Amino acid sequence: MKYSKKNQVFFALQAALLLAAIPLFAGPAREKPSYPAVINISYVESPFNLQIMVMKERRMLEDAFAAKGIEVRWHDINSGADQTQAMAAGSLDIASVINSTSVILANAAENPVEIAALVSRPKQSFALMVREDGPRSVAELKGKTVAGPKGTVLHQMLIAALVKEGMNAADVNFIQMGLPEARAALLSGQIDGALQAASLIIRDEEAGARTLLTADGYLTPLLFTAVRPAFAKQWPDLLKLYLDTQTEAFDWIAVNPREAVAIGSRYQQISQEDGMKLFQWGGIASVMDDGDLPALKADVDFLYEQGMIDSRVNPEDFVLSSAYGR
Repeated sequence: MKYSKKNQVFFALQAALLLAAIPLFAGPAREKPSYPAVINISYVESPFNLQIMVMKERRMLEDAFAAKGIEVRWHDINSGADQTQAMAAGSLDIASVINSTSVILANAAENPVEIAALVSRPKQSFALMVREDGPRSVAELKGKTVAGPKGTVLHQMLIAALVKEGMNAADVNFIQMGLPEARAALLSGQIDGALQAASLIIRDEEAGARTLLTADGYLTPLLFTAVRPAFAKQWPDLLKLYLDTQTEAFDWIAVNPREAVAIGSRYQQISQEDGMKLFQWGGIASVMDDGDLPALKADVDFLYEQGMIDSRVNPEDFVLSSAYGR
């Protein structure tokens, strides 16, 4: 069938109008989310964080984030205070394991850090070590020199023990020192007591030192996964991906405890027997329960009363719903 020139023009105009109308009915095109090229995560082995060692060994996070074109960059930062400073600087997105004391201190200093998940309640994994000829009781610490990381759950444990014996922080000479350095100073006789964690406790005992006290009876250490608030707000799906992968690691550990302990023991260069001991001390837990928020509030009160923070903060303001498994 032949069309006149007039009809050809008419049909061409109709086709043009139809094509122009298609976007109106199809709706706006979806844009792919703009993700960061790199996600920065702290790597924290101590005290005996099996979930993070298992995730690294099995490349669980690398595989999960690779699907979104994101590189996982690990940062070996064991100190909670250093992790909060890195988050404040924007160089750390997720603190894989951080103690409650460091989180409270950061928020009290107006450096917001949010709790995204619980990872453990390790009462036996924190201790004050002394030499065999050293103090035999907390009361005998008066006037002695103790070293360890300041502004951490270990530091809080020491002060709590002193207070329970009617003393205070000023009754000991406290020196800021990393855990390995404190161990070396103790064993060489330069200090009277060293705050230690997990495998270092075992190594200290093997070297002739003894445990004067643990956190049990003084406080309930809470270790969390924390996040930089700006990261959580901008990429909640990436935070969820991290937490989901961590949950997978917890589930894998529950099914394969011996293999998991073998991984942790190899990473920390200890025997599997000692690794199993640390695993039993570890208090692994992935969800906060009814007692954890009151414990955090009690920690806030304690730190305020001891002059370690200038104002009380409310933990409810920095605990995300994900920490309760929601």
